[in-house]
Amino acid sequence: MTTDSEPPRCEIEGCNDRASFELHIPWKENELVCAGHARVKGRQEGIVADALANATDEFPNGAAKR
Repeated sequence: MTTDSEPPRCEIEGCNDRASFELHIPWKENELVCAGHARVKGRQEGIVADALANATDEFPNGAAKR
């Protein structure tokens, strides 16, 4: 469980990186994942990756579009 001051962590088992994307997956619940897992999983057909508000700090020049 995270608190308001604590950023969410990647939900992929074994990964402890900070979550920076929410994956919208039509066939199951959405997942909060790190940039690395978003890059890989986001390539699957039907999955849409949206940057989280906290992702702005991780990407150069506002690439998170937040």
